[in-house]
Amino acid sequence: MPNSNSKFHCNYRGGQEAGRRELVSRSLQSAQYCLEEQDFGTAYAHYLLVLNLAPELKTSVKETFQFTLFKWAEELDSLARIQDLFNCYEQALELYPNDEVICNSMGEHLFRMGFRDEAAGYFHKAVKLNPDFADAKENFYRVANWLVERWHFIMLNDTKRNLTYLRAIENAVHSGCRSVLDIGTGTGILSMFAKKAGASFVYACELSKTMYELARDVVAANNMEKEINLLHLKSLDIELPKHIPERVSLVVTETVDAGLFGEG
Repeated sequence: MPNSNSKFHCNYRGGQEAGRRELVSRSLQSAQYCLEEQDFGTAYAHYLLVLNLAPELKTSVKETFQFTLFKWAEELDSLARIQDLFNCYEQALELYPNDEVICNSMGEHLFRMGFRDEAAGYFHKAVKLNPDFADAKENFYRVANWLVERWHFIMLNDTKRNLTYLRAIENAVHSGCRSVLDIGTGTGILSMFAKKAGASFVYACELSKTMYELARDVVAANNMEKEINLLHLKSLDIELPKHIPERVSLVVTETVDAGLFGEG
């Protein structure tokens, strides 16, 4: 009897595998036919089925899947089916989470719809995945020009101003302030001042996704990524001890703005 049961289970599993291969094969044929008929929505659905049933085919169908996704996304965009478009990209990124081409395309759609901060995040990820991806680099720099206010550059080149902040932070840290929170960190310059001054714990929050990613790059370039805890949060949303273990002894910020005149 045991041998009979074992044989049955083997036959059952073999039948399941044969059925899976048959379904994958038919779905691939149907997807190709739909592409020839320019029925991109149905083709996309077939490719989703194939990739979920046969993840081992991800590499071989990747380019065709991308083409199908982009064509279907163009149709959804033209029909103003924005949520469906985003859902398709989310599904695609679940299958290919580290695909710079899909990330860049998602960013382009977001940028055209006015979601510039979110678009910058996808462009930045695409560049991180492939630093030689020219389209993603161009897109990231373009959206950064929209999001990074001009006064940032004036402020960063204001030596007298920066030295004043540096000395004030050094005085506070040397007086016993060992934990620091930088609100609206921007490029992360005040956080780095605090760490260089000797603060034991430095936290920095930034609401803008673009500036947050920029701060991460700047901090990493200065070899402080393990010493400064960057939070993509609004300061009012910070919770203890969820984001920061305890109250800090010093808060620094450079969020002064005169409205009409701006910074600087």
